[in-house]
Amino acid sequence: MVKNTKLEPQIDISPIAEWNLNLNYPLIIAGPCSAESEEQVLAAAHALASDGRVKVFRAGVWKPRTRPGGFEGVGEKGLQWLKRVKDETGMAVITEVAMPQHVEQVLTQGIDMVWVGTRTTTNPFLVEQLASALAGTNIPVLIKNPITPDLELWIGAIERMWRSGITRLAAIHRGFHPYERSRLRNIPKWELVIDIKSRIPSLPIICDPSHIAGTASLVPEIAQRSLDLSMDGLMVEVHPNPVVALSDARQQLTPDAFLQMLSALTFHQSSSANTEFADFLEQVRNKIDSIDQQIIELLANRMRLVEQIGEYKRNNNVTIFQLRRWENILESRIECGKKLGLDEEYIKSLLQLVHKESIKKQAEILRGNRLTNGE
Repeated sequence: MVKNTKLEPQIDISPIAEWNLNLNYPLIIAGPCSAESEEQVLAAAHALASDGRVKVFRAGVWKPRTRPGGFEGVGEKGLQWLKRVKDETGMAVITEVAMPQHVEQVLTQGIDMVWVGTRTTTNPFLVEQLASALAGTNIPVLIKNPITPDLELWIGAIERMWRSGITRLAAIHRGFHPYERSRLRNIPKWELVIDIKSRIPSLPIICDPSHIAGTASLVPEIAQRSLDLSMDGLMVEVHPNPVVALSDARQQLTPDAFLQMLSALTFHQSSSANTEFADFLEQVRNKIDSIDQQIIELLANRMRLVEQIGEYKRNNNVTIFQLRRWENILESRIECGKKLGLDEEYIKSLLQLVHKESIKKQAEILRGNRLTNGE
């Protein structure tokens, strides 16, 4: 039986349009990684406000560092700079909170929104403390994904906030720390974003392309990909002079580069009223459904053959894993897939998943034989 892991059906998160902050959709949040000086904050804010598309200005005033000795933010005085941004530009302002005393200071200064950072999301005790500190306020809270691709941990942080009475919630997708080397700072794992949206359909998801990219030149590519996947907005790091930034210098855009990126991005509709489009989509989806059914039937046929091989190996005392056979499968199938226009990594990942299940099935057959023999 498949376990139902969805949140309780009565959980209902308020749409961005109902956050009472005069926000556009999709939601565009921009500003420097860190508030470094009043002049820097105001320079970035006025440059962004002049365009009109940015409705929320971001800047971190408390910066958790992996090791001590680095720039850890200007602290509470930075909130006064954000308040000035709000007064002078009309933009809403947002900053990160990591401890209950941060929440108290943010509320005192009239900051409009807060986000929970990726390191904090990994600690349920801290999230619970933040949820208690925010109880009764219902200010918008944006929750970044944890460092590792742990969907339950991410959902758990959202649940804790919701249980404290916060209904203006959104998730921030900023990618996951890579185990392997990558051209990106963090691996997107877009499939997890789709999973969390499936689990909590009313949850807005904002993409942080700056932290996924790690390099300013890659930010537009990641931003467009997120919009193609129907995310509800962007949170981008923008600094008036990234070269001298005290944190995340490589991934921050200048205001001009950011506004040029916004103009170049394609913002999609979630659906179309065009009947011809709808008919075409329905026809193609029917074909996809049919092919998916055939794929599942073929996988089932393949597994039955795997079971026959497992029984043969059991009866002849042969090991499950055969290295040369596996290498031949990888080489031949990848080559076939490439000839058909399929990505090599896609084929490799698919084969590894099928092979893992095959090994598991054969192991079950051998284990069942040992149990039958009383071993």
